[in-house]
Amino acid sequence: MTARKSQTMKPATAAKKLEVYLQATPAEFQDGVVSREELDALQADPPEWLRELRRNGPHPRSVVAARLGVSISGLARAGITEALTTDDIEAIRDENPDWLEHERATQAEVRRQEAEQKKKPRR
Repeated sequence: MTARKSQTMKPATAAKKLEVYLQATPAEFQDGVVSREELDALQADPPEWLRELRRNGPHPRSVVAARLGVSISGLARAGITEALTTDDIEAIRDENPDWLEHERATQAEVRRQEAEQKKKPRR
């Protein structure tokens, strides 16, 4: 029986899997490597810094897009390229600008088309 080498990942990969903005994580997280076991532990029992980031941000674009109900491309078209806090996201929702309504409609249409494609029988 051979010993299995523990898999490690770069901090950027771990941050993506944790759905947090890397630049907002503690320096020791950004400067190290993360093992699969450490990632599992962070997901199972998040430390306070991780809970705080998930609650208040700043959030990566993937999380911002999901919370606004638009695509990452839709954010880019609206000129939003930076991480946003939860308060920033709520302010956009409250303002409900035209671009947000348009991008939500676009996203809904894309999802409708994807669902339709899944229903079609394959040949």
